[in-house]
Amino acid sequence: MRHGLTATAAACLAILTTAPAWAHAAPTGRVEFLSRAAVVSWMEGYRIKPEPARLPAAVRALSDAGVLRDPETAGYFVGFVAGVLGADPAQAERLLDQMLPLPASDQWLAVRAVAYSGLPAWKSVLARFAARLPARRALIDDYLTGKLPVLNAIGLDKSPTFLEQLRLQLGGKPKAQPTSFSNNPELLDTLWGLYFATGAYRPIWRLLTVLPWSKERDDVARLAAGSAAKYTLASNAARYPELLALLKRMAPYQGADVRPILAEAIGAAERMQAGEIRKAQRAAIEELQRKGPGYRRNMKLWGYLGQGAIAVGCIAAASLSLTTLGLPCVIGGAVSSAAINYVAAE
Repeated sequence: MRHGLTATAAACLAILTTAPAWAHAAPTGRVEFLSRAAVVSWMEGYRIKPEPARLPAAVRALSDAGVLRDPETAGYFVGFVAGVLGADPAQAERLLDQMLPLPASDQWLAVRAVAYSGLPAWKSVLARFAARLPARRALIDDYLTGKLPVLNAIGLDKSPTFLEQLRLQLGGKPKAQPTSFSNNPELLDTLWGLYFATGAYRPIWRLLTVLPWSKERDDVARLAAGSAAKYTLASNAARYPELLALLKRMAPYQGADVRPILAEAIGAAERMQAGEIRKAQRAAIEELQRKGPGYRRNMKLWGYLGQGAIAVGCIAAASLSLTTLGLPCVIGGAVSSAAINYVAAE
């Protein structure tokens, strides 16, 4: 587990909301970006005053500042560029043309921004610009062939089922994880970039779907992602009244697993107490890291309960191959208790 999972969104938020803007008027009267802070300040107000013609200069300034080299810390900028491109399909290729060339280390941003833009013909656009992004040909091919998903196609991780938890405890290998919000936390920053570029509800809705993970008991990565979503929603809503109003409008239409958590975030935003959410979620992450997954703790409890719990698991597994499952369903009570306690102690 990378401790940077929660730090990614929080650091991006700090830059976004506190960085001063340094800008300078060129002799022609055009305002140029002299620093990353100037770009971020411009991005912060973009959804209120869109200036798509300045996007290429903003990207070049970020590139010059060296902040586009690491995809794990540049998710916000990817989302913002994608949002601007997707909002104006007629100008998207012109903006890309003016954005290039970029250094080899930064070309990935243009590729991913096009793939995440939602442009109706994004594949055609990406294919036409492939020759100008030679360092990222493999990345381009992965998006064009569907090996890598676009942002809207990235679903939420599914929590392991009861039987999958048993299989893991008994030595089974975890399933390979696709691109997801838990193992790619920069995607949360990408959603924020989309929102600040467009003011649209959809990236906020995607963030809301992650909120149930803020109560995750089994997976630290999911808990960290859910915690980051909850904190950044509360913190940004406290700063931007229009976002707070949007969350309130969306709240009644959320599922039972999202509504109470969103209410906590809204309440914290109204009372300027986002910091309390951060503290509580950090404590939850530390507790899960210390005690281990909830299903592991449950396994120890099942060991004390003895044969009855094993029997329930066997009934649930009746339609599966018990050999594949690796669960011996005909065990004496003492043996079952010893076996589960052994697994729980691992």
